[in-house]
Amino acid sequence: MSYALSLLDKSPVPEGATAAQALQRTVALAQRAEQLGYRRFWVAEHHGNPGLAGSAPEVLVAHLLARTTRIRVGSGGVMLQHYSPFKVAEAFKLLAALAPGRVDLGVGKAPGGLPLSTRALQAARDPARKPDFAAQLAELDAFVSNTLAADHPLAGAVALPEPPHLPERFLLGGSPDSAALAARHGWQFVYAGHFNGDPVNIERSLQVYREAAGRAPLLALYALVAETQQEAERLVGALRIVKLHLATGQSVNLPSESAAAEFARQAGVSDYRLEETRPHVIAGSQAFVRDALDALAERYGIGEFVVDTPVTGFAERLASVELLAGALQTAEA
Repeated sequence: MSYALSLLDKSPVPEGATAAQALQRTVALAQRAEQLGYRRFWVAEHHGNPGLAGSAPEVLVAHLLARTTRIRVGSGGVMLQHYSPFKVAEAFKLLAALAPGRVDLGVGKAPGGLPLSTRALQAARDPARKPDFAAQLAELDAFVSNTLAADHPLAGAVALPEPPHLPERFLLGGSPDSAALAARHGWQFVYAGHFNGDPVNIERSLQVYREAAGRAPLLALYALVAETQQEAERLVGALRIVKLHLATGQSVNLPSESAAAEFARQAGVSDYRLEETRPHVIAGSQAFVRDALDALAERYGIGEFVVDTPVTGFAERLASVELLAGALQTAEA
């Protein structure tokens, strides 16, 4: 099968390490990914989590662009609900002017943190005037492409600078609605398979996007490659996701029961239910992971995978990234 590989890195802070060390390792991983021929290197946005160092992707993207030369670098993604679309457009157009042809703007709908972090990020915003996500995305797209309608309340505002090449734009989502929204604005769609691995939902979401946009979506997933099947399974054996279900119908994925309980406390709710699940991880040897990706590419028509390696140890992450690149090269040969 022929498909591209890209990486998503969350800058994990292992026990005993510092955030500075975690970010240095993200830089090293991006540089190695460039050497190995990965198409993109994306960084995430998380707030109030001491185990993840990446709270401001636009800052980290700038740093990574300065320390690489060819690989595309971007956000996977900016949590748009917290920000002015105008400011996000300015930031990423500035990045695109600094590194023409190498910048990706990926946005997501999730809060990226616990309720107190969300409140702190949105403290200056009047909740009664907060637009919905679809409206924010439309406004962001218009500011990036300078296509704001003449009757828009902000008509005349222009997000600058104007780069030689606009950032490539991606919507990260996990539903047919998100797929349709991405297609409506001409954005690329990345299905978040590492959070929702239900085959029926994947197939429907990707089908909606393909039919509406006329092009292939991307698929994000957890994958880990080790020298042996047993070693890979050992490394991911303890990985769990706790899904917090609130009485309002909202559900949130969190790393532990304590994190879920803290989310509920900060949200001021006592009526909730916890569901522990094992995220779907493609874990194994080079041949095993290559065959699994081949099968997904064939089944869903995927032309590019965005791989998140779900372990915190840098040596294991680096080894997986190197082995995964080797697996693809073997397949192409």
